[in-house]
Amino acid sequence: MPRGSHHDETGLLLEDHGQLSLSRDAGGTWRLDVSPSATRMVGCRVRVIGTRADFDLLDVSQI
Repeated sequence: MPRGSHHDETGLLLEDHGQLSLSRDAGGTWRLDVSPSATRMVGCRVRVIGTRADFDLLDVSQI
């Protein structure tokens, strides 16, 4: 998958040392570049829409 590719993923929102990540329903994990207000959803199943910024990093446009 190239950088800049669009992604629409679902899974469990997790936090580790202040870094949010998405544990995907389909397997695998994305680190998320997202607003700190998203921490209120940690532990919830969410849908994340964003653009790939690095190997395992999504710039989130919607959560």
